[in-house]
Amino acid sequence: MAEGGFPTEGMELTRILVVSEMGQSLPFYRDVLGATVFREYGGTSVVLSFLDNWLLLVTGGGPTPDKPTVTFAPPIDPDDVSAAFTIRVPDCMAAYDVLTSRGAVFLTLPVSSQWETRAFFRDPDGHLFEISQADQG
Repeated sequence: MAEGGFPTEGMELTRILVVSEMGQSLPFYRDVLGATVFREYGGTSVVLSFLDNWLLLVTGGGPTPDKPTVTFAPPIDPDDVSAAFTIRVPDCMAAYDVLTSRGAVFLTLPVSSQWETRAFFRDPDGHLFEISQADQG
């Protein structure tokens, strides 16, 4: 435990993703990635459990009393990335095949280097995901 009691036991991290349309984003995370819906809040927020992590999908919105200068908005340009998800997989090609069959659209076929095999895809709003297999390099 760190000095001053933070972090403490029982804490969890939730990643918030701002989406433009819950009706297209929720099926992607649930049906393509296999996330489980934990809780829904009035059609504007959904808490998902994914790979022992929490994802909170929210629709955009303006400032609130607790964040008076902050506006939540989905990515403007999917080719400008400030954050991404990497999912480590044991077999990149097999994961690629499963995700493709579920509707994921990859930027390219899996690409191998000396260190890994990886491929990238996006959610409906352009958030970037990578599947990555460590190779013997």
